Formats: sequence, C-alpha cells, structure tokens
Amino acid sequence: MAPREVVVRQIGGALEGPAQSLPWKTMTVADDAVHLSEAHRRRAVILAVRPEVDGGHYPAKRVVGEPLVIEADIVGDGHDALRAVALDRPASRAAWRETEMALAGNDTWRAAIELTALGRHAFTVVAWIDAFATWRRGLERKLAAGVDVTVELLEGAALIEAAHARRADPALRQAAQVLRGAGPLAERIAIATGAVLAEAMARAPDRSGAVQYGRELVVTVERPLAAFSAWYELFPRSTRGDGAHGTLRDTEARLDYIAELGFDVVYLPPIHPIGRAFRKGPDNADAAEPDDPGSPWAIGGPEGGHTSVHPALGTLADFDRLVAAAHRRGLEIELDIALQASPDHPWVAQHPAWFKRRPDGTIQYAENPPKKYQDVYPFDFDSTDWRALWHALRDVFVFWCERGVRAFRVDNPHTKPIRFWRWCLAEVQARYPDAIFLAEAFTRPRLMYALAKVGFSQSYTYFTWRTTRAELEAYATELACTEVAEFFRPSFWPTTPDIFPEHLVHGGRAAFVARLVLAGTLAANYGIYGPSYELCEHEPRPGAEELARNEKYQVRTWDLDRPQSLRHVIARLNRIRRAHPALHGNRTLRFHPTDSEFVICYSKHTPDHRDVVLVVVNLDPHHVHRAYLTLDLAALGLSGDEGFQVHDLLSDAHYTWRGARSFVELVPDHSPAHIFEVRRFVRSENQFEHFL
Repeated sequence: MAPREVVVRQIGGALEGPAQSLPWKTMTVADDAVHLSEAHRRRAVILAVRPEVDGGHYPAKRVVGEPLVIEADIVGDGHDALRAVALDRPASRAAWRETEMALAGNDTWRAAIELTALGRHAFTVVAWIDAFATWRRGLERKLAAGVDVTVELLEGAALIEAAHARRADPALRQAAQVLRGAGPLAERIAIATGAVLAEAMARAPDRSGAVQYGRELVVTVERPLAAFSAWYELFPRSTRGDGAHGTLRDTEARLDYIAELGFDVVYLPPIHPIGRAFRKGPDNADAAEPDDPGSPWAIGGPEGGHTSVHPALGTLADFDRLVAAAHRRGLEIELDIALQASPDHPWVAQHPAWFKRRPDGTIQYAENPPKKYQDVYPFDFDSTDWRALWHALRDVFVFWCERGVRAFRVDNPHTKPIRFWRWCLAEVQARYPDAIFLAEAFTRPRLMYALAKVGFSQSYTYFTWRTTRAELEAYATELACTEVAEFFRPSFWPTTPDIFPEHLVHGGRAAFVARLVLAGTLAANYGIYGPSYELCEHEPRPGAEELARNEKYQVRTWDLDRPQSLRHVIARLNRIRRAHPALHGNRTLRFHPTDSEFVICYSKHTPDHRDVVLVVVNLDPHHVHRAYLTLDLAALGLSGDEGFQVHDLLSDAHYTWRGARSFVELVPDHSPAHIFEVRRFVRSENQFEHFL
C-alpha cells in the first residue's frame, strides 16, 4: 500500500496525542499504522493548564507575594491513580522547582506556588500513572472486602524494590523484605499501608511514563502597586493658588494634601516644553493669546522635548526634588508619556523622517474628525528610519526611570503599533523590573485587551459610561470573573480631563459620591482627576463631553477648602481600601440580587473569608431608594440562618442581620452608599458572644 500522510503532534522528539496543543508536524507513514514509539505508552493525558492566555502566546499577570494557583485537567484510562507536579522557575534560572499537585475534584489538579521575584516566570505541569498508589488503593479495597492479599503483597514488594533501585533508601529495602517475608500477615499489611512506606515511595517515583504539558507557560510578576493602587491626577501649573502659573515646587507643597487623601500615585500630565505653533487657546480654541499656556500634550519647543522640563515649571533638579519629597510621604510620582510632538519639537528638524508628510509637503497633524489637533504631530512608526525612532521612544521611558519614576500613564497607546509596545515595555522592564504602565486606551475592547496582553500593567476602562445596574454587573463580571482577569487589570476612573460624563453634570454631590465608591470598591485600581473631582466641578463645555474652562488648555485656581469638597469622603474611602484586604483584588467580586434596578449590591472577600466587604450603592442620585437584598451567604462566608453584623465603614452605623434576606434604604443627600464590613457572630471560649 502506498505511503500516506498523517498529522501528529510532537513533544521533544516523542509523539504525543492530539490533546497536546503543539505545532503540527506532517509525517509520511507506510501502510495503515502510524509508527509507534515509547511515548505512545504514556497513559496520563494533560488536557489543559491554567492560567493560560491565548494558547500560551501571552503571559498571565500576578504580583510579588500573590500566589500563583496552577490548575491542570489530567486524565488517565481506567482507574489507575495519577500523580502530578507543577514545575516553575524565574526566567533567569535554568533549573525547575517542583511542587506537588493535589486532586481538587473532577480530574482537576491544583498547586499554589509563591512568587517572590519581579519579571517573567515560567511554569508547566508533569503527570504520570502512579503504580504504587494504584497498587495500594487496590490492596486496601481487597482488605476491606476480606480477600486474601498474599499475592498482592508480593506485587507490592516488586514495586518497592524497583523504587529502591531508583533511589537507595533503607526504609524501602526493609519494607520490601517484610512484604516478601514469612512474618505475620498483620505486620506485613501494616507496613504496606503505613505512612512511612508511602512517604518513602513518594520520594522515589517511577516517572518513566511521565508526560509534560506541551509548552512552557509564562506569568509576568510585577510589584503589588500594579494590582492595587489609588491614583490622583493634577496639573502642576494649577497648583500655585493665585492664578499664576504653578511650578514643581508648588506641586511639592501639594503633596501633604494628596497624602492626607490617601492616594498612592501622583499622576502628572506631560511636564515638557509646549510648542508655540498652532497652540490651542482656552477650551481648545484654534487661536491662542500670547499668554495662553497651551496643551501639555503638544510636546516640545526650543527648550527641548520629551526629556526636558517646561521652564515655567522649573528644572530637572526641581523634578528630582519632587520625586524625593513624594517618596518621603509614601507617594510615587507618575508621568504621562505621550508619544507625539508639537511642530516645534527638536525632533521635527533633527529627524524629519520620523513624521509622515502629505503630498503637499506638510507634516500630517493629528485629527479625529471633526476634531483637529494642528498642534500635535504623530510619529510615523512605519518610517524608513523606524529603528532609530523606536529606540529614541524607548529611551524616553528609560530617561525618566533613571530619575526615579517607576509609574507611567501612556497616552493613546492604541494609535501606536502593538508590536512596538511589546518590544518597548519589555525593554524598559528588563532594565527596571518595577516599572508599571497604565494604558489610556478608550477603544475597541479587543484592542484594549491586546495592549494588556503585550505588557501594560493596568488599563483604563468603560466604567465611566456604565451607569445602570445591569451594565455595571455585566461589565465588572467580565473583567473580574472571566479569563480576562488573567491579563487585564482594570483601572476605574469616574472622570478624566478628556471625559466628563452627563450623569455627573446633573447628578450633584450624591452622584460624585456614588461613582467614587463604585470606582474604589468595584476595582482594586482606581483614580480621580483632582481637584476637579473632590470639588464636584460639573459645568460642561457646550457640545463636548468635557468640563468648561478645561485645565488642558488653561491654568486654573482651586479652592481646596471649599465647603462641598469630598476630601474627607475620599480620605475615608482610601483608608477603608487600605485596611481591608478584600478590596485589594477583583477575583472574588460577587453581585447579590436586589429588587430595585437602582440599587446595586456586591461583595469581595479574602480567600479565608477573614475579611468580607459588602457594598450597596444607590445609582439614582435624585431619589431615595429602598430594596431587599438577596445575599449569597456562601460568598460572605456565612451559612444557613446564621446571625451576623454589618458595620457601615462610611457612617460607623451597625446593623444585625440574619439569613439571606436584608433590607436597605439609601438617601442620596445622606447615604448614597454603604460599605459594610461583614462580621460573623461567634462564641468565644469564655462563652462571651462577639462578632469576628
């Protein structure tokens, strides 16, 4: 019979079954049979390993100190026992570390490994049929059935002797002798079923039939700030307080206020020189007056470009001083990196090939019809000199890392090549593994996800526009409770300098409080644009989803002591967030049904349920709403008709509830939201009742 082609998969030279997702290889095989190798006798089959993002093409995300829980679906034919280990290693090491996996049910095996080093971390899974465990399980069943096990003990002795040959161990040699001997049957059985023998056999496994998962998977390990953080955005030029252009020294004076609010990151828009050509006036007017400061995103002028400080703000020495002052207060300075240039940027003259020219010879400026940004030139990533451009842009990040910056917000990354970001972020983190990056990309969901997959630590989201209970539940569930959570860390912002949603235009103080609580408790990462937000600034620019007198185009003066300020509410929220580990992640987010479409209820908890937080928010800022909650008691670590206490961390009120059905009333002007700490009712050893 003529040879035919069949498609098989290959693992390190040995053929493996189609369950292994590896590159296809075509082989020519004579007759009707595929050539058989020893690999075909390997009976364990690893069907899937988690976390695995897009077939292992992209890494999952974790932070230092967070356990990496590795799961694998593993099966074998018949009823033989399986054994599996997880292998892991930092990318800098060649040797694997092994962690025993335990059966978690339904053919799913699980192990948790500790992540202690920043950077990329590889892992995979190995499984095999455990002949000793299979034999011992059969022995115990026959003993329970009263069956004579003399022959079975001899079979066990052979297995033990083979293990001793693999790894010399006096305990194994002695056990084999006992099982083969003529001693009392009860003594032989006791040795065969005892813990000492089981432990010795576990140290000398027969892995000749072991199967390794078809690929090494990767997890990117970042510092904890990547997963849990609170960001405060402000414009340094508006920090003076008397209407004059502020400086970095004035910004330094604002740090105590920001620390008092409880934020982790001070987010600065671009601090570079601003171009004069086509400078924008107030509220994006096409014509600017001589004293108009222009948009900070029109980067570059005679004074320098992306590695210079605007002279009106100060000097690089002033910036270094600001970074040091922030660190002393437990704050980090974050820089907004916008990869674009004003017509006056030095690179326009020095590297004209980095910009796209139109047929009439002019450089293509940025536009998003009908909007035009004549003051901004995008870079041409497909230019003939693209390698030099890519290196120069990478070096912008490196320059600021060298001055102590480790957090970056990247402007419009979705308008630059994804492959550039994969290369650039990896290059920066290879030098500075503690650098984190926030992607400002309000674009198509899959494109936002792609940016996260190639290296962005955090991402802006659609939270700003999700307002109904159904919208919030569906969106937050997608981000926290699906495979998206493996690679996409959402950052919830109620507003930005670019975006001011309609529900805050008309919602009043209650709307600002409700959206603040939602942002800070639904997502472990969140931020506000201040002082605009805490002062409830809400006058829109006509015809635009932005605030009037927009700070992007002019200097503003802020009265931080304004009576209606939310500064104390914000400070309390941030204290709650820091004090409750349940809010430090998103994966335990669970929504609880309510009988009002205007009342949303959800909870988060630590794995051991020692900390449980339940949040209830009135989504209607204009009316009182009452609702019955139907609580998922298991998600709260409660059971049955158990009594428990909820402590409102915003108002300090306490309520005693029992069972799954509870009632709430939310008054917008008084209590638009509750953040409850759930306390279980227990009895201590001295019989005093208290809440835990």
